Parts: sequence; structure tokens; C-alpha cells
Amino acid sequence: MVPRGRRRAACYRRCVLRQTPVVARGALYFKLENLQVTGSFKARGAWRKLRAMPAEVRARGVVAASAGNHGQGLAYAARHVGAAVTVYVPETTPAVKRDAIARLGARVVVEGAGYDAAEAAARAAARATGAAFVSPFDDDDVIEGNGGGLADELVAQIPDLARVIAPVGGGGLIAGLVRRLRPRGIDVAGAQPRANCAMYESLRQGRALTHYRGAPTIAEGCEGAVCERTFAAVRDGVAEIGLVSEEAIRAAVAWCYRRLGQIVEPTGAVAVAAVRSGAVAAAPAGATAIVVTGGNVDPDLFEACIAASV
Repeated sequence: MVPRGRRRAACYRRCVLRQTPVVARGALYFKLENLQVTGSFKARGAWRKLRAMPAEVRARGVVAASAGNHGQGLAYAARHVGAAVTVYVPETTPAVKRDAIARLGARVVVEGAGYDAAEAAARAAARATGAAFVSPFDDDDVIEGNGGGLADELVAQIPDLARVIAPVGGGGLIAGLVRRLRPRGIDVAGAQPRANCAMYESLRQGRALTHYRGAPTIAEGCEGAVCERTFAAVRDGVAEIGLVSEEAIRAAVAWCYRRLGQIVEPTGAVAVAAVRSGAVAAAPAGATAIVVTGGNVDPDLFEACIAASV
């Protein structure tokens, strides 16, 4: 019998989050997290974190740094638990994401040319005000919420699942996937933009690049450094990380629209780009799941991706 507390938690999760669908194209299965409540998987980790946070801590307020989707997830979760949220975003965050965070009730502060600068400002604000800082990846509750719950859904939805491929930024999603799937014998692989690939470089150098400055990428959700805990999970459990070009990411956005009927942001299409370009291979036997992580895309950028692939 499932304990009452776990049943209650599952009920809350079902009420607040969606079990997103999987669509198949041959032996490839696409997990459509662009259809999650905030248009991204990030709502999963944000909800778990705020639910786990003691009420007296939440009462002091919550501060976060985000490329966009983590901030939306926190703002959404905060509406359900009654917390005040301030989200620091870099200048690279698209207006569509900044506006969505604000519409959900959070205060938005634009700070810095990249994610790492926004995080430094957010951490400083949390120290100054006593608010709780919630990392989008350097937090076990966030990792478990983002990757653990998604992994459980994939196993239930795809009985012969052999490999999962996901985009990688700071590593919160893929670390959660590894923790839940590797003990079941399911392979996990990652994909990053070649222009900005801190996790790939961390593996190559054998150390976590907790400070990293890459080149600009249209997949802004993959920008920035990693942390020790996600690096360790990836080092010990991820089969490979493939790198993809900006052109391959744009083409993958268009492919998702034409072949899956889905509006997908560039970050959400990075794993699709990796498989389509051959940077990461599907499983030789059994099913391969590709995580489409988000759909919060600037309309002009989306139209440009479609036009470029004609």
C-alpha cells in the first residue's frame, strides 16, 4: 500500500503539473515537455522545490537566476504555495520569457550579458535580503523534480525504453535522468550547442567548470557553467554528450514543427538536432526517447528558423 504522504504528494503533482505526451516516429519517441504547464520541464523541479521548502523559509521570499524557463516554473509554483519570487535574467533572455515570468506574478530583474552574471546578482540579492536562492540545477530537489519525475513517466510510457537523449545546460535535467534511469539499465546521453558547452568541456578537462564563458547561442537555456553535483552525475552515468551547430538547432526547430506539429524553442530542439545530425546515436536495440524540453520561443526567431529550412 502506498503511504498516505506519498499519495498526497502524487495528487498535488497531478493537479499542478501535466504528464506530457510521447509521440513516436519509428523507434524514436519524443517526450513533449513543450506542452508542460509553463511550456517547459522546469516547472517540475520548481514545484518540487517550493513544496519541500519550509513555510517559514518561503515566507522570506524566493530569488532565482534563470535563462527564462526556470523563472517561469518558480513563478507558477509560487502562485500555488503563496511565495513572493524575484527572478534575475540575463540580457539574452527573450522578451517572450521575461514577459511570461512577470505575468505569473514574479518580479523580473534583467542583469548581465549571460546567465552566470545574472546568477551572481541573484545570489547577492538573496544574501542581502535573507530570501532563499533556488538554483535551476545545483539543488537536489530541483534535480529530482526535473529529471526523476520525467524519467518515471518515460518508463511508464515506453515499455522497451533503452536510451534517453536530452539537452544539457547546467545539468539539472540530465543528472535527474541518470539517477533514476541508470539503475534500471537505461542509457542516458546528452546534447549541447557547440558554441556553449560547459558540461562537455568539463568532461574533457576532468573537472567541473563552475565558471564558464562560451560563445552566444540561440539555445540560451544551455548557456552557462555547471556545478559539482551535476558534473559528478554526468561523469559517472552519462554515456556521451554530442555537440551541435547553430544551423542544426535551427533546422531541428523547423523539423519539429513540420514533422511533429510542435512549436519548440531552440534549447528544446538541441537533442533533436543531435540525433538528426548524427552527433548522438539512437539505441541499437529498443526504443530511444528524445526530450523536447520547451516551447517558449520568440515568434520572430521561430519564423526565421522555419524560413531558413525551406
